Amino acid sequence: MEFIIITGLSGAGKSVAMRSMEDIGYYCVDNIPPVLLTTFYDLCEKSSDERMKKMAIVTDVRSGEVFTDLFASLDRFRSEGKRCKILFLDAQNAVLLRRYKETRRKHPLIDVSKGSTEDALHLERRLLMQVKARADYVIDTSLLSQQQLRERISSLFLGNAALGMTVTCLSFGFKYGIPSEADLVFDVRCLPNPFYIPELKQHTGLEACVFDYVMQFEQSKGYAERILSLVDYSLPLYLKEGKSQLVIASGCTGGKHRSVTMTRILYQHILESGQKVIVHHRDIGKE
Repeated sequence: MEFIIITGLSGAGKSVAMRSMEDIGYYCVDNIPPVLLTTFYDLCEKSSDERMKKMAIVTDVRSGEVFTDLFASLDRFRSEGKRCKILFLDAQNAVLLRRYKETRRKHPLIDVSKGSTEDALHLERRLLMQVKARADYVIDTSLLSQQQLRERISSLFLGNAALGMTVTCLSFGFKYGIPSEADLVFDVRCLPNPFYIPELKQHTGLEACVFDYVMQFEQSKGYAERILSLVDYSLPLYLKEGKSQLVIASGCTGGKHRSVTMTRILYQHILESGQKVIVHHRDIGKE
């Protein structure tokens, strides 16, 4: 049986994540108190209903429960060799505040935060800090559309992707912020910049003209070789530690040229090694 726990900050996209899990064949239940997780898991495991063999449940601060019970359940599941993963949805506070203003919804902790949504978010983040630390998958939705989040969910969990470790190769622009979910961050701003070549400025690293320009230089080739060497060395170590998700982020200034080029190289290299890998160019469409 597959058992996915969806949790995270209010407004970060848990509802979208749950609908996405339903779309790829998971039976989803919302707002399960942590204290009931073990009982619910046992019921699903004993059920003859095939739909219960792929479960995704949402639990968060709406239940009013502390998460000690969640940790106890996780420890039991893993000691018994049961498959249980945590998907944690995160977002920057400024983004969450904007979403609350747009939807005019009330934060579930607003009453204990003296009517301040900002204070409620800070409190919620503190309450969920340890949960995030134990999560198998962390997705920062600050710069993701709902469609992009659905695509990320599908890439992670479709088919057998929930088994073993999934590597995400992510390009980004430093001007838009470093991805908070990144495990390894490579700064490629030291490489020759196509932005200053008039005929390349409006193109991206997905196109041969930009890719070939960046990689024609010896410093680019040497930098790529050293990044790939580090990745080759570290991937088995992460696998040995039982890590479920590894996010490798490459950043340049705007996220369109050099970072996309390096991310393409990383993605192809990891793909050829046989490791499960997905690619995402976060800022390629931004101006």
